[in-house]
Amino acid sequence: MKRVSFAEFGGPEVLRLEDAAEPHAGPGQIRISVRAAGVNPVDWRIREGQFQQTHPIELPAGVGLDAAGVVDEIGAGVTGIEPGARVFGEGSGTYAEFAVLSDWARIPEGLSFAEAAGYPSVVETALRILGEVGVRPGQTLLVSGASGGVGSAVLQIAGDRGITVIGTAGAANQEYLRELGAVATTYGAGWADRVREFGPVDAALDLAGSGVLGELVALTGDPRKVITIADLGAPEFGVRFSGVAGSMPDALGEAATLIERGALRIPVERTYALAEAAAAHRDSQSGHSRGRRVVLP
Repeated sequence: MKRVSFAEFGGPEVLRLEDAAEPHAGPGQIRISVRAAGVNPVDWRIREGQFQQTHPIELPAGVGLDAAGVVDEIGAGVTGIEPGARVFGEGSGTYAEFAVLSDWARIPEGLSFAEAAGYPSVVETALRILGEVGVRPGQTLLVSGASGGVGSAVLQIAGDRGITVIGTAGAANQEYLRELGAVATTYGAGWADRVREFGPVDAALDLAGSGVLGELVALTGDPRKVITIADLGAPEFGVRFSGVAGSMPDALGEAATLIERGALRIPVERTYALAEAAAAHRDSQSGHSRGRRVVLP
Protein backbone atom coordinates (compact mmCIF):
# COMPACT_ATOMS: atom_id res chain seq x y z
CA MET A 1 0.00 0.00 0.00
CA LYS A 2 0.97 3.66 -0.26
CA ARG A 3 1.51 5.75 2.87
CA VAL A 4 3.08 9.05 3.88
CA SER A 5 5.93 8.80 6.37
CA PHE A 6 9.03 10.59 7.62
CA ALA A 7 12.44 9.23 8.67
CA GLU A 8 13.74 12.39 10.36
CA PHE A 9 12.21 15.34 12.17
CA GLY A 10 11.97 18.57 10.26
CA GLY A 11 9.88 20.66 7.89
CA PRO A 12 7.27 19.46 5.39
CA GLU A 13 10.06 18.43 3.02
CA VAL A 14 10.83 15.36 5.19
CA LEU A 15 7.50 13.76 4.24
CA ARG A 16 7.76 10.92 1.75
CA LEU A 17 5.18 8.86 -0.14
CA GLU A 18 6.33 5.26 0.13
CA ASP A 19 5.31 1.66 -0.38
CA ALA A 20 4.64 0.00 2.98
CA ALA A 21 3.25 -3.21 4.39
CA GLU A 22 -0.46 -3.10 5.18
CA PRO A 23 -1.30 -2.75 8.89
CA HIS A 24 -3.70 -5.18 10.55
CA ALA A 25 -6.27 -4.75 13.28
CA GLY A 26 -5.21 -5.94 16.71
CA PRO A 27 -7.51 -6.71 19.64
CA GLY A 28 -10.07 -3.97 20.13
CA GLN A 29 -9.21 -2.34 16.79
CA ILE A 30 -10.57 -2.16 13.26
CA ARG A 31 -8.86 -1.57 9.95
CA ILE A 32 -10.34 0.67 7.30
CA SER A 33 -9.79 1.30 3.66
CA VAL A 34 -9.05 5.01 4.07
CA ARG A 35 -11.15 7.33 1.94
CA ALA A 36 -10.02 10.56 3.64
CA ALA A 37 -7.62 11.59 6.43
CA GLY A 38 -7.92 14.77 8.47
CA VAL A 39 -5.00 17.23 8.54
CA ASN A 40 -4.42 18.57 12.06
CA PRO A 41 -1.77 20.85 13.60
CA VAL A 42 -0.72 17.96 15.84
CA ASP A 43 0.38 16.11 12.67
CA TRP A 44 3.05 18.66 11.82
CA ARG A 45 3.98 19.22 15.45
CA ILE A 46 4.77 15.49 15.67
CA ARG A 47 6.68 15.73 12.37
CA GLU A 48 8.79 18.54 13.82
CA GLY A 49 9.58 16.49 16.94
CA GLN A 50 7.83 18.86 19.34
CA PHE A 51 6.50 16.03 21.50
CA GLN A 52 9.56 13.79 21.63
CA GLN A 53 10.28 14.50 25.28
CA THR A 54 6.73 13.76 26.42
CA HIS A 55 5.44 11.29 23.80
CA PRO A 56 8.43 9.86 21.89
CA ILE A 57 7.95 8.00 18.63
CA GLU A 58 10.28 5.75 16.69
CA LEU A 59 11.35 6.69 13.17
CA PRO A 60 10.45 6.11 10.43
CA ALA A 61 6.85 6.87 11.33
CA GLY A 62 3.58 7.31 9.54
CA VAL A 63 1.57 10.52 9.62
CA GLY A 64 -1.99 11.30 10.65
CA LEU A 65 -4.46 10.47 13.41
CA ASP A 66 -7.93 11.10 11.97
CA ALA A 67 -9.60 9.21 9.13
CA ALA A 68 -12.84 8.11 7.56
CA GLY A 69 -13.34 5.03 5.45
CA VAL A 70 -14.83 1.58 5.05
CA VAL A 71 -14.24 -1.20 7.57
CA ASP A 72 -12.45 -4.17 6.00
CA GLU A 73 -10.91 -5.97 9.01
CA ILE A 74 -12.11 -6.41 12.60
CA GLY A 75 -9.86 -7.24 15.54
CA ALA A 76 -10.53 -9.69 18.33
CA GLY A 77 -13.13 -8.60 20.84
CA VAL A 78 -14.72 -5.95 18.63
CA THR A 79 -18.51 -6.01 18.42
CA GLY A 80 -21.21 -3.74 17.03
CA ILE A 81 -19.53 -3.06 13.69
CA GLU A 82 -19.27 -5.05 10.48
CA PRO A 83 -17.12 -5.11 7.34
CA GLY A 84 -18.37 -2.57 4.84
CA ALA A 85 -19.52 -0.08 7.48
CA ARG A 86 -18.74 3.61 6.89
CA VAL A 87 -16.87 4.93 9.93
CA PHE A 88 -14.81 7.88 11.13
CA GLY A 89 -12.39 7.90 14.02
CA GLU A 90 -8.85 8.06 15.34
CA GLY A 91 -5.88 5.79 14.87
CA SER A 92 -2.34 6.16 13.57
CA GLY A 93 -0.64 6.55 10.21
CA THR A 94 -3.89 7.60 8.57
CA TYR A 95 -2.28 9.33 5.55
CA ALA A 96 -2.36 5.94 3.83
CA GLU A 97 -4.50 3.58 1.80
CA PHE A 98 -5.23 1.46 4.88
CA ALA A 99 -5.14 2.41 8.57
CA VAL A 100 -5.98 0.89 11.94
CA LEU A 101 -8.41 2.79 14.16
CA SER A 102 -8.62 2.48 17.95
CA ASP A 103 -11.76 4.60 18.31
CA TRP A 104 -14.55 4.99 15.77
CA ALA A 105 -18.22 5.67 15.13
CA ARG A 106 -20.53 5.26 12.17
CA ILE A 107 -20.59 8.22 9.81
CA PRO A 108 -23.88 10.12 10.08
CA GLU A 109 -26.16 9.95 7.05
CA GLY A 110 -25.51 12.62 4.46
CA LEU A 111 -21.87 13.20 5.47
CA SER A 112 -19.14 12.52 2.92
CA PHE A 113 -15.91 10.71 3.79
CA ALA A 114 -13.96 13.97 3.29
CA GLU A 115 -16.24 15.83 5.68
CA ALA A 116 -16.26 13.04 8.27
CA ALA A 117 -12.45 12.81 8.37
CA GLY A 118 -12.29 16.39 9.62
CA TYR A 119 -14.26 15.84 12.82
CA PRO A 120 -12.59 13.43 15.31
CA SER A 121 -9.68 15.39 16.82
CA VAL A 122 -11.21 18.84 16.39
CA VAL A 123 -14.46 17.90 18.14
CA GLU A 124 -12.61 16.11 20.95
CA THR A 125 -10.44 19.21 21.40
CA ALA A 126 -13.39 21.59 21.26
CA LEU A 127 -15.39 19.64 23.84
CA ARG A 128 -12.36 19.27 26.12
CA ILE A 129 -11.34 22.92 26.21
CA LEU A 130 -14.91 24.14 26.59
CA GLY A 131 -15.13 21.93 29.67
CA GLU A 132 -11.76 23.02 31.00
CA VAL A 133 -12.42 26.74 30.65
CA GLY A 134 -15.71 26.34 32.51
CA VAL A 135 -17.83 28.71 30.43
CA ARG A 136 -21.57 28.43 31.10
CA PRO A 137 -24.80 29.20 29.23
CA GLY A 138 -25.49 32.93 29.28
CA GLN A 139 -21.81 33.83 29.53
CA THR A 140 -19.50 35.25 26.84
CA LEU A 141 -16.57 33.30 25.41
CA LEU A 142 -13.75 34.87 23.38
CA VAL A 143 -12.07 32.61 20.81
CA SER A 144 -8.77 33.78 19.34
CA GLY A 145 -8.06 32.19 15.98
CA ALA A 146 -11.64 31.05 15.48
CA SER A 147 -11.90 30.12 11.79
CA GLY A 148 -9.96 26.83 11.73
CA GLY A 149 -11.26 23.36 12.47
CA VAL A 150 -11.25 23.56 16.27
CA GLY A 151 -12.59 27.10 16.18
CA SER A 152 -15.40 26.10 13.83
CA ALA A 153 -16.40 23.35 16.24
CA VAL A 154 -16.09 25.55 19.35
CA LEU A 155 -18.25 28.31 17.87
CA GLN A 156 -21.07 25.95 16.97
CA ILE A 157 -20.98 23.80 20.12
CA ALA A 158 -20.79 26.84 22.41
CA GLY A 159 -23.60 28.55 20.54
CA ASP A 160 -25.72 25.41 20.80
CA ARG A 161 -25.20 25.55 24.58
CA GLY A 162 -26.45 29.12 24.86
CA ILE A 163 -23.03 30.75 25.15
CA THR A 164 -22.32 34.05 23.37
CA VAL A 165 -19.12 33.73 21.33
CA ILE A 166 -16.78 36.47 20.10
CA GLY A 167 -14.36 35.19 17.47
CA THR A 168 -11.22 36.74 16.03
CA ALA A 169 -9.94 35.87 12.56
CA GLY A 170 -8.54 37.51 9.43
CA ALA A 171 -10.57 39.97 7.41
CA ALA A 172 -11.43 37.32 4.79
CA ASN A 173 -13.05 35.08 7.42
CA GLN A 174 -15.32 37.58 9.18
CA GLU A 175 -18.49 36.53 7.37
CA TYR A 176 -17.62 32.86 7.94
CA LEU A 177 -17.51 33.44 11.72
CA ARG A 178 -20.87 35.20 11.58
CA GLU A 179 -22.35 32.28 9.63
CA LEU A 180 -21.30 30.04 12.54
CA GLY A 181 -23.12 32.30 15.00
CA ALA A 182 -20.22 34.30 16.40
CA VAL A 183 -19.73 38.01 16.94
CA ALA A 184 -16.74 38.57 14.65
CA THR A 185 -13.77 40.92 14.72
CA THR A 186 -10.33 40.99 13.14
CA TYR A 187 -7.06 40.42 14.91
CA GLY A 188 -4.16 42.83 14.53
CA ALA A 189 -3.57 46.27 16.04
CA GLY A 190 -6.30 47.32 18.47
CA TRP A 191 -8.06 43.95 18.49
CA ALA A 192 -8.42 43.85 22.28
CA ASP A 193 -10.08 47.28 22.31
CA ARG A 194 -12.48 46.11 19.62
CA VAL A 195 -13.40 43.12 21.77
CA ARG A 196 -14.03 45.36 24.79
CA GLU A 197 -16.62 47.25 22.78
CA PHE A 198 -18.76 44.09 22.77
CA GLY A 199 -18.88 43.97 26.58
CA PRO A 200 -17.35 41.81 29.35
CA VAL A 201 -15.64 38.54 28.51
CA ASP A 202 -16.11 35.63 30.93
CA ALA A 203 -13.61 33.16 29.44
CA ALA A 204 -11.21 32.88 26.50
CA LEU A 205 -9.62 30.23 24.30
CA ASP A 206 -6.39 30.67 22.33
CA LEU A 207 -6.41 28.37 19.32
CA ALA A 208 -3.71 29.99 17.18
CA GLY A 209 -0.73 30.60 19.48
CA SER A 210 -0.26 34.10 18.09
CA GLY A 211 1.13 35.69 21.25
CA VAL A 212 -2.13 37.03 22.68
CA LEU A 213 -2.21 35.37 26.11
CA GLY A 214 -1.44 38.60 27.97
CA GLU A 215 -4.38 40.34 26.33
CA LEU A 216 -6.69 37.38 26.95
CA VAL A 217 -5.82 37.38 30.65
CA ALA A 218 -6.45 41.13 30.80
CA LEU A 219 -9.81 40.77 29.04
CA THR A 220 -11.04 37.99 31.34
CA GLY A 221 -9.34 39.32 34.48
CA ASP A 222 -8.10 35.88 35.53
CA PRO A 223 -5.52 33.51 33.93
CA ARG A 224 -7.62 30.59 35.16
CA LYS A 225 -10.31 31.67 32.71
CA VAL A 226 -7.98 31.25 29.72
CA ILE A 227 -7.03 28.01 27.97
CA THR A 228 -4.56 27.64 25.09
CA ILE A 229 -3.92 24.70 22.79
CA ALA A 230 -1.19 26.42 20.80
CA ASP A 231 1.07 28.64 22.96
CA LEU A 232 3.79 26.75 24.84
CA GLY A 233 4.57 29.95 26.77
CA ALA A 234 1.33 29.55 28.72
CA PRO A 235 2.96 29.00 32.18
CA GLU A 236 4.56 32.45 31.95
CA PHE A 237 1.05 33.95 32.08
CA GLY A 238 -0.43 31.47 34.56
CA VAL A 239 -2.53 30.05 31.72
CA ARG A 240 -3.26 26.37 31.29
CA PHE A 241 -1.98 24.59 28.17
CA SER A 242 -4.42 21.87 27.19
CA GLY A 243 -2.69 19.05 25.37
CA VAL A 244 -3.91 15.81 26.94
CA ALA A 245 -6.81 14.30 25.01
CA GLY A 246 -10.05 13.32 26.68
CA SER A 247 -12.45 10.57 25.62
CA MET A 248 -12.48 10.10 21.86
CA PRO A 249 -15.45 7.66 21.93
CA ASP A 250 -17.52 10.24 23.79
CA ALA A 251 -16.42 12.97 21.37
CA LEU A 252 -17.33 10.90 18.32
CA GLY A 253 -20.71 10.10 19.80
CA GLU A 254 -21.45 13.73 20.56
CA ALA A 255 -20.19 14.80 17.13
CA ALA A 256 -22.56 12.36 15.44
CA THR A 257 -25.48 13.59 17.55
CA LEU A 258 -24.76 17.25 16.80
CA ILE A 259 -24.31 16.57 13.08
CA GLU A 260 -27.51 14.56 12.85
CA ARG A 261 -29.60 17.34 14.33
CA GLY A 262 -27.93 20.04 12.23
CA ALA A 263 -26.08 21.77 15.07
CA LEU A 264 -22.57 21.11 13.73
CA ARG A 265 -21.12 21.28 10.24
CA ILE A 266 -17.47 21.95 9.43
CA PRO A 267 -16.74 22.64 5.77
CA VAL A 268 -13.77 21.15 3.93
CA GLU A 269 -11.64 24.02 2.70
CA ARG A 270 -9.30 21.96 0.53
CA THR A 271 -8.41 18.36 -0.29
CA TYR A 272 -4.98 16.96 -1.18
CA ALA A 273 -3.66 13.76 -2.72
CA LEU A 274 -1.27 11.63 -0.65
CA ALA A 275 1.60 12.95 -2.76
CA GLU A 276 0.61 16.48 -1.71
CA ALA A 277 0.93 15.86 2.04
CA ALA A 278 3.82 18.33 2.34
CA ALA A 279 1.67 21.05 0.77
CA ALA A 280 -1.15 20.19 3.19
CA HIS A 281 1.22 20.67 6.13
CA ARG A 282 2.58 23.94 4.75
CA ASP A 283 -0.93 25.27 4.36
CA SER A 284 -1.92 24.12 7.84
CA GLN A 285 1.12 25.79 9.38
CA SER A 286 0.46 29.04 7.57
CA GLY A 287 -2.84 29.55 9.42
CA HIS A 288 -5.68 31.61 7.90
CA SER A 289 -7.72 28.46 7.44
CA ARG A 290 -11.47 28.17 7.13
CA GLY A 291 -12.82 24.83 8.29
CA ARG A 292 -10.84 21.67 7.51
CA ARG A 293 -8.19 20.26 5.20
CA VAL A 294 -8.11 16.57 4.31
CA VAL A 295 -5.90 14.15 2.42
CA LEU A 296 -7.53 11.74 -0.04
CA PRO A 297 -5.68 8.46 -0.81
